[in-house]
Amino acid sequence: MKIVHISDCYLPRLGGIEVQVHDLAAHQLAAGYEVEILTCTPATQARGIRARKAQARKTQAPETPAPGNSLLPVRRMTSNRALVPSARTRRQLHGLLSADTVDAVHIHSSVLSPFAWTAARLASAAAIPTVVTMHSIVPSRGPLLPLSASLLGWPRWPVAWSAVSDVAAAPLRSLLGSTPVSVLPNGIDPTAWHSPQPRRHGAPLTIVSVMRLAQRKRPLALLRTLAAIRAALPADVPLRAVLIGEGPQRPRMERYLRAEGMQSWVTLTGRLTRAQIRPLLAAADVYLAPAELESFGIAALEARCAGLPVVAMAQGGVGEFIRNGQEGFLVHSDREMVKVTADLLTSPLLRVMQERNRRSEPEMTWPHVVGLSLDLYLRGWEAAAHATSTWSAAGQSAQAPMVQAG
Repeated sequence: MKIVHISDCYLPRLGGIEVQVHDLAAHQLAAGYEVEILTCTPATQARGIRARKAQARKTQAPETPAPGNSLLPVRRMTSNRALVPSARTRRQLHGLLSADTVDAVHIHSSVLSPFAWTAARLASAAAIPTVVTMHSIVPSRGPLLPLSASLLGWPRWPVAWSAVSDVAAAPLRSLLGSTPVSVLPNGIDPTAWHSPQPRRHGAPLTIVSVMRLAQRKRPLALLRTLAAIRAALPADVPLRAVLIGEGPQRPRMERYLRAEGMQSWVTLTGRLTRAQIRPLLAAADVYLAPAELESFGIAALEARCAGLPVVAMAQGGVGEFIRNGQEGFLVHSDREMVKVTADLLTSPLLRVMQERNRRSEPEMTWPHVVGLSLDLYLRGWEAAAHATSTWSAAGQSAQAPMVQAG
């Protein structure tokens, strides 16, 4: 069985979609399936005409992994920043997506994913079993997504729809009407994040958070929350905070830390690898997730597997794996996050939650997620078969939908 994953965003860009696409494909490969990734993300961060020309030359053959290398076969297509992909991009996708060579197409979409949406139309019109997974929370109001969904004809696509959480699925269900939307959560290997031993007694209480330092993740709000937590704790209780990640908000955060005199106990580490993040989680006490529009929260799940209680906004998808008062707390405001975190840091409940999280395993392990993905491919096959029979009954040729999609 050959599975093609398609995403506008992929490594070396770093983010939730990029990492999850790679990890899902890698675990499917390990399970014995043939996989390939199609993306319009360049192999390097280089920009300019020369970089685009070099990338265009590589679209004819996929990158292949070297012996002993964990890289997956990746085909990087001509970079396209327009809302509507070019005719050349559509021709390239048309040539690559054939029911004779591809058994399932898995589309990974964000709020705006023109490359992936074009591929979804072409694949489903070619009667290839197609699954679309929404990795973001689409806006329930405003013109962007409802208008795009209407113009693209989402409810009519013969595909299997899914989202990474119930929170992300809810607005998608509103857009699609009676079309079912399943949940395909992000996956994790819990053992890779297990902390080998309890936190060291006597060390400063430590708060940690991992995020892209972008406005929608609310990193500045997190700094204000940290300052309020420090003020709420007794002065003789040592506290430190470690914020992991990089992004456009970092200069503003640095200015805030200097202005508030917080540099001595708040550290901005920049972008780190998973191997570098693990010991920082192991040395921490509590994980904070301030984002209000978090579709899933894989970094929070990693922290939970490392044994950290997670304090997160209740509006996001973290509630998929954090039960309020069990593995952490779900709060409704920054003020509540301050109170809950300050109380937890000085309560015996902190060690109870840490021990519970170290010993418990979340549902979304990779074997479970890979199994769910295969179930979705079967649903995609059923949708494609139903659409094909409908077209045949209407007296249309198999090529008619392809012409419409192009």
